[in-house]
Amino acid sequence: MKRKLLSLLLLLALLIPFTGCDSLLSGLTDGGADLAVPADGKTLTVSFLDVGQGDSILIELPDGNTMLIDASEADQAEGIIDYISRRGHDTLDYVVATHPHTDHIGGMAEVLEAFDVGEIWMPDADSDTQTYENLLETVEKKEIPLHVAAAGKTILATESLSIEVIAPCSEQYDDLNDYSAVISLTYGKTRFIFTGDAEALSEAEILKSGVSLSADVLKLGHHGSSTSSSEAFVKAVDPRWGIISCGEGNSYGHPHKETLDLAEKLGIELLRTDLIGTIVMTSDGQTVKYGDNESGGNADADDENQADPAPGTGYHWVLNTSSKKIHREDCKYAESISEDNRGESNKSVSELEAEGYTPCGTCEPKD
Repeated sequence: MKRKLLSLLLLLALLIPFTGCDSLLSGLTDGGADLAVPADGKTLTVSFLDVGQGDSILIELPDGNTMLIDASEADQAEGIIDYISRRGHDTLDYVVATHPHTDHIGGMAEVLEAFDVGEIWMPDADSDTQTYENLLETVEKKEIPLHVAAAGKTILATESLSIEVIAPCSEQYDDLNDYSAVISLTYGKTRFIFTGDAEALSEAEILKSGVSLSADVLKLGHHGSSTSSSEAFVKAVDPRWGIISCGEGNSYGHPHKETLDLAEKLGIELLRTDLIGTIVMTSDGQTVKYGDNESGGNADADDENQADPAPGTGYHWVLNTSSKKIHREDCKYAESISEDNRGESNKSVSELEAEGYTPCGTCEPKD
């Protein structure tokens, strides 16, 4: 039943002969240089949500429309819905479910129920889980237009903005991760690439296609696993920032040392949700910025966290009241916390841990 429903929805698209990445990608945008820099000063905002060991990305387009890529596990759905709502949205114009693993679609059905949805993009990947069936039933019940996410498809194209699917390139894979919809978003001269859990095989297919990959921001595949982020692929993208979405202390050991070492070797600045919480980046079509914008975080943080620390305690921590992280004052991540999420405390680390905070894994604050 699960497979029959998706097959029915995808039938017309799958009747088109599959010709591989080389031909499918030939008409896509050749990087950001082909797009006009917007003259209206409108901003693109991309939020990599802190959803534990999973992925969820909210994109607020310059025209006011929204796009959601993935929705993590089911227990993260309420937080995702709350974040989108606090950003002022009641509609998701475009939704991408990159592939049918629960850490990417677990909360999707509940999120789709909470908002008006324009259309959804999914790869033709099979899964027999109840989570996947729930998602398909929700799509059918709400009559959400469904599109096949495959290399060569264009989700949106304007004079200054394009959103394109550059993978999966093949019809069948042994690993469900390789079915991941890889999305390229170009705004003016800036570019983001979102990879889902695409592994090295999918990355090699994208490279073989010859599509331009140079980007400012790369969401590293599979939560920073060493099975993704091959050196050739990351070099081709050559991002300034690499984003890793993973859960603190996760059982998979993500991100893997090989990925961290590669980023250091290539001079890529890594931003990790397990260390700094939700990551918000903006683009005006000319440059991408991080750390100087509103993150939609917890504006109702405890007043005591915002107060000046009392003298004589010996402690002076910077808090991220959204991700519940404790930072030293000189931590590079403390400098980038938005005003809404920033707090200060003179309490000991152990006291803050009792309140639900955890020490930053980079600066390692200690009593």
